[in-house]
Amino acid sequence: MAVGKLTTPMVRSWRAKLINKGVSVSTAAKAYRLLRAVLMTAVEEDKLISRNPCRIKGADNEQTPERPILTVAQVFELSDRMDDRRFRALILLTTFASLRWGEVIALRRSDIDLKARTVRVREQLIELDGGEMVLAPPKSRAGKRTVSIPAAIVPALSEHLAEFVETADDSFVFLGKRGAFLRGGNFRREARWSKALATMGVKSLHFHDLRHTGNTLAAQSGASLADLKARMGHDSDRAALIYQHATRDADQKIADALSARVEAERKDSEDAPARR
Repeated sequence: MAVGKLTTPMVRSWRAKLINKGVSVSTAAKAYRLLRAVLMTAVEEDKLISRNPCRIKGADNEQTPERPILTVAQVFELSDRMDDRRFRALILLTTFASLRWGEVIALRRSDIDLKARTVRVREQLIELDGGEMVLAPPKSRAGKRTVSIPAAIVPALSEHLAEFVETADDSFVFLGKRGAFLRGGNFRREARWSKALATMGVKSLHFHDLRHTGNTLAAQSGASLADLKARMGHDSDRAALIYQHATRDADQKIADALSARVEAERKDSEDAPARR
């Protein structure tokens, strides 16, 4: 398409197709902003067009509904409810190491060190439009990282490595039943993801929400901004700050609730002698 022939209806149609294909509102907003910036250069610097056709109100807005967060107990319950046992460690590691889907399915045996309790992220698996699975670098420079994992999930990982993973260092840790790369659709079907969530009474949980849960738990532990960025694999402060701010709000509510309980119990204690 020649730049000079682009119109606002064309841009609107392009954006609608992205969202209809399942692209998230956040990703669509990033794509829209990039296109708008490119076309602004065509307007202001190259004089190829007189007006930027990216004029869709709110299309650059990344605000999305608040995603669900699991409790620690719910994470372990979800893991136990996986219909195929090979996916139980996948749930735990994704959550408690704050991994992306493409990162966790690309892990090799040599990336997991149970003695040091670390997992090394070096690459990610991407499914192309044609269905081909290819290995690629992580999303950002900070995506290459080593993440510490809780001792509580080491037994599950140890069992998984012994039962489902070949002994070679470059063996993939998480594969499907037939030994092929995991794909989102195949995983949800083999794990009976929807059935597990329905049994737990959890609605609208996406796999990515496990990483969201892990990030939230990390922020609640009191991790610094730099530590959160490193753990999450982000170059910028923005995402880590979101979790820190949410944690401060939650922490204030906890403090307020504790204060109310202290006051109530002190009042009961003071009233006790009068009742006697």
